[in-house]
Amino acid sequence: MTALLLCADGRNALIFGRGSGRDIVNMQKCTLFAAVLMLALVVGPRARAQSGTTYQNGNRITCASDDMKRHYCPINTGRGARMVNQRSGSPCIQGSTWGYDRRGIWVDRGCRADFVVDAGGGYPPPGNGYYPPPGNGYYPPPNGGPPATITCSSNDKKYNFCSAYTGRGVRLVNQRSGSPCIQGQTWGYNNKGIWVDRGCRADFMISR
Repeated sequence: MTALLLCADGRNALIFGRGSGRDIVNMQKCTLFAAVLMLALVVGPRARAQSGTTYQNGNRITCASDDMKRHYCPINTGRGARMVNQRSGSPCIQGSTWGYDRRGIWVDRGCRADFVVDAGGGYPPPGNGYYPPPGNGYYPPPNGGPPATITCSSNDKKYNFCSAYTGRGVRLVNQRSGSPCIQGQTWGYNNKGIWVDRGCRADFMISR
């Protein structure tokens, strides 16, 4: 406010021929203040709304969707990824607003969080949002043992988790719902079972 008053006083003094050296200095301060203000207005929102990878140190990475859009943060997820600290006010829900695949970790709809990826190579136990191993996530049963089938439903379009042994892979064999069942978006699995969301209802085959 003081800077704005100095600008007004100096400008009026110069206009009416009463300008002094001090008034000229005030006008220079005014010009500098206006330039800084414009820069803050233009750059400020961009600085606050960074998206994608905002920090990375070794196997720890911060991935952000500050603009409410989906972003990928490239990192080796060969042995899995887990969220260790949510930074956003928007929820970070695995398989819904964050997940990971062969390209790295993705975030969506305002999720901003710190993630840790496990070191090493190979496939981790399948997890929410993780791309399946070759063969659509299906491993042949050991010694010819028969696979099992389980039906998992997202009633009222809410998230639901169906406990099951998934250590050797899961694949969708029959969609029962009108709502789409898309792996990594409306269904997925981890080492504790299968999850469904947003109306997905389907039969899943589990290798044993």
